Amino acid sequence: MLPRGRGRLRALGAGLLLLLLLSGLYLLSGDLAYGRLLLPSPCSGGALEELGAQVRAVEEENRQLREELRRWGVLGRLPSERGGEPQMTWGRTTCSQQPTIEKCELLHVAIVCAGHNSSRDVVTLVKSILFHRKNPLHFHLVTDAVARNILETLFHTWMVPSVFINFYNADELRPEVAWIPNKHYSGIYGLLKLTLPRALPPTLARVIVLDTDITFASDIADLWAVFARFSDKQVIGLVENQSDWYLGNLWKNHRPWPALGRGFNTAKVHSQGVILLHLERLRQVGWEQMWRLTAERELLTMLATSLADQDIFNAVIKQHPWLVHPLPCSWNVQLSDHTRAEQCYSEVADLKVIHWNSPKKLAVKNKHVEFFRNLYLTFLEYDGNLLRRELFGCISGPQTQPDQTRQALVELEEDAACYEFRRQQLAVHRVHLTFLPYEPPAPHPHDVTLVAQLSMDRLQMLEALCRHWPGPMSLALYLSDAEAQQFLHFAQASEVLAARRDVAYHIVYREGPLYPVNLLRNVALGQAHTPYVFLSDIDFLPAYSLYDYLRASIKELDLATRKAALVVPAFETLRYRLSFPTSKAELLSLLDAGSLYTFRYHVWPRGHEPTNYTHWREAQAPYRVEWAADYEPYVVVPWDCPRYDPRFVGFGWNKVAHIMELDAQEYEFLVLPEAFAIHLPHAPSLDISRFRSNPTYRRCLQALKDEFHQDLSRRYGSAALKYLTAQRRL
Repeated sequence: MLPRGRGRLRALGAGLLLLLLLSGLYLLSGDLAYGRLLLPSPCSGGALEELGAQVRAVEEENRQLREELRRWGVLGRLPSERGGEPQMTWGRTTCSQQPTIEKCELLHVAIVCAGHNSSRDVVTLVKSILFHRKNPLHFHLVTDAVARNILETLFHTWMVPSVFINFYNADELRPEVAWIPNKHYSGIYGLLKLTLPRALPPTLARVIVLDTDITFASDIADLWAVFARFSDKQVIGLVENQSDWYLGNLWKNHRPWPALGRGFNTAKVHSQGVILLHLERLRQVGWEQMWRLTAERELLTMLATSLADQDIFNAVIKQHPWLVHPLPCSWNVQLSDHTRAEQCYSEVADLKVIHWNSPKKLAVKNKHVEFFRNLYLTFLEYDGNLLRRELFGCISGPQTQPDQTRQALVELEEDAACYEFRRQQLAVHRVHLTFLPYEPPAPHPHDVTLVAQLSMDRLQMLEALCRHWPGPMSLALYLSDAEAQQFLHFAQASEVLAARRDVAYHIVYREGPLYPVNLLRNVALGQAHTPYVFLSDIDFLPAYSLYDYLRASIKELDLATRKAALVVPAFETLRYRLSFPTSKAELLSLLDAGSLYTFRYHVWPRGHEPTNYTHWREAQAPYRVEWAADYEPYVVVPWDCPRYDPRFVGFGWNKVAHIMELDAQEYEFLVLPEAFAIHLPHAPSLDISRFRSNPTYRRCLQALKDEFHQDLSRRYGSAALKYLTAQRRL
């Protein structure tokens, strides 16, 4: 017989063993009750709503279980509880069966973009999308006139296969939202997403809407596939806000618009960057009336929006919560201060979209910001030419090269002597117009724009040029994607350049071994916004008074009624330090002292001899000179003058051919007696070095000359014979 009390002891021991077993299983599994959350498939429609209800019930059950275990002294506080609330990450839900899309299914993307800076951001965003994509893309761009001019040219010259572009005039949509007071810095453009169901084609059923300040780290097709998870009533896909903005009390008297919990993100700063719009259903539920009525009601007390369209989206969702399909936050890792972005990922594979939605941008505080910054910089400086790859088996679309260009490229023989010249002529360079903010000059009948081109090694000329020429300029820069960013930093750091808004910088992206000098000139010339242009080169500094003198001369000579090219005499110095002359008299003194020379008198006298510098020394009035072989002065001509012949690449004959064309069109050459520009010394370019040292290079240039003469004869008939005759006399 057992001693008295031993039964009680055995019962107590059994109870403790049971509690220890339960505690061990609890800690081993992490959370017994949460295991049941895996039963419903998160890929099915309405799964997230079901999971949300279960989470609340399970949290309460777990809390009671933990309290019971603590009461018996078996369980301490869990690590996740020591820092406050339990750790719960919605962004890492996995699906055993992801929705799939067809191989060549066309994905639609809408972006609202206005101005120069936003246009630059769009390029980086598009690069990140193109890098990962496997499907054809159709971009719907809602733009102002500035952004359209930039992006239309960019996409036309980018020629990415299987990419389609449509533009929508933002100014036509402005009246739809202009009545809404908005405190957000994005202004009226921050409200235009509300109008997309009406603005986009009625046949378009679904679209992904993106902000310009995001970077894709995955295939956008995976985001498009989320549409298949929408329930029958869901029309908008959004990521929960990762800041406490809509919880209120961020500061005294902070009063946000109504929202569900933390709210959802739809605008820059506290913003989503990503929206899925089921346009067909939005139209069916009367979206336009819905958001208008909500905005009108809330504005009675809120008076204005603080976060643009985000406030209105959230107010609508607060009233109609079944409209929203919550997206995993990995589709919008928001890198702004005071967000919970780190809960959206545990490893690189979790990252889908990175959103730089802080005014600090790359300087935002985040323990992994260096990784995110490097990912962003990868696409910022990535060679966009490499994204011209085809999607085999899918339609190429209108952005690809013309058939005749493709055929010409196929027929080129790489071992041919002049292959580099022929290949360069067929290259289509990406062009990004007005890379920096630019304001066209006010209309003036005699105004003149300085036109020039340059590469990275001539950036140091820009500040001096801005000091010498106070008028408008149009400059084409031949840069790689990485060099374009270096130029951007250079320009933003320069007080001289930053102060000028009448200088337009156009990036022509590098491709091929030869410098496309005449293509660059044509890009800069085409973007001038004045009736007249001064066709110069970047190594020349004009006289301080030249801009005003040219405007006065254009008026005095009445160029509007005559076909004339005003010649600006060119000089050069071999000294890196020069006391720049402020008048013709000072220039002549420097010329007589040997500090200045007539341009290229010692290596290429024929280029400027017809200007007649001897006569210029004494001239008091403009005088006429005749064309001669190899003449290549720097001239002022009407904006609609003949363009440069782009076949001339590298060094040699690029200006000569243009002056010959002006003469063929019967322009008279008038030398201005008080005008001058001075060439500063610099190291020889690679192209001129090749011209001087390589006989094959010179033979290829001669072949281009012969072709040009033949084309000139076809266009001007017997009048062009004098050019061929003059050339043969040399």
